[in-house]
Amino acid sequence: MRITPVILSGGGGTRLWPMSRPERPKQFLSLMSDKTMFQATLERTHNSSMFGPPIIVAGMAHRELVEQQLSEIGISDAQIILEPSARNTAPAIALAALAAEDPSTALLIMPSDHVITNLAAFHQAVRAALAVVQEGWLATFGITPTGPETGYGYIQMAQAIATNVYHAAKFIEKPDAQRAAAMIASGDHVWNGGIFLFRADHYLDALARYAPEMLTAAQLAMRNAVIEGNAVLPDAGSFAASPSNSIDYTVMEKATRVAVVPVTMGWSDVGSWDALYELNATDVAIDTLEIESSGNLVRSDGIRIHLAGVENMIVVASGNDVLIVPRGKSQDVKRIVEALQAKRD
Repeated sequence: MRITPVILSGGGGTRLWPMSRPERPKQFLSLMSDKTMFQATLERTHNSSMFGPPIIVAGMAHRELVEQQLSEIGISDAQIILEPSARNTAPAIALAALAAEDPSTALLIMPSDHVITNLAAFHQAVRAALAVVQEGWLATFGITPTGPETGYGYIQMAQAIATNVYHAAKFIEKPDAQRAAAMIASGDHVWNGGIFLFRADHYLDALARYAPEMLTAAQLAMRNAVIEGNAVLPDAGSFAASPSNSIDYTVMEKATRVAVVPVTMGWSDVGSWDALYELNATDVAIDTLEIESSGNLVRSDGIRIHLAGVENMIVVASGNDVLIVPRGKSQDVKRIVEALQAKRD
């Protein structure tokens, strides 16, 4: 049985402001190549012997973007579920599980805004997880840490249950630097990459046990959905009744049969302009000229940017906005966005 990819594309984050904005968030931007991150995520599952047609869960506001970018890469068999409101990942995945044609199909849950450079390693990890998923396990993929990162959650691995598949002993929220270093030193912790594999019916069974009100809301939303071609519009009132929670909090941290597959696959969630610099994606500005300058990330979708005697800076121009921030400080973009929003309010 082929795996059904489920692409979660409901995010409207602004960590890559000013290019990423609620009306066109980062998954719909071409940050690493001529393909957008959304398109690159879909193309990871173009192997028709391994994967079936995808299910995409996106916000209603992004319908046109989703349809346009699917058309650009020649995907016509995707099912698009348009969330009437944002209720976090657990309800979004419930909609996809209910939409699966076969309840026993395995769903590969992938955020639409991650980078994976080693596709072979990713597919190998998926195959390893599939064996235990068919036995009733809920699987997640643990990213091999490259250092004591405090911006990610962690998963502690326990005993092996299959080749390169381990029982997930504990999920840990974003730690402080001291605790992160201790977990890395222990050798049995991996980053929580937010990618999952499980059967549709097993996920719904878990919701029935741990979050029955969420399952009921999703079932009613899909039962009363409007179908427009390949697009599914769940009932807004029913879906709004669902609690808003992540899959980690709702299911993965509570279920007993949770497996983790450690994998080194060149993964990044591209959570900041600094992260993009680390991925060597520095050369997309238009006609940039740098004189006696180095270590900079320069991006523009319009105006030309030129630097002289500037080092280790991030300069991004989009529309009427220009961001200038030292490398290593790009998390401060959030503060700028919040301040701008406060001025508008």
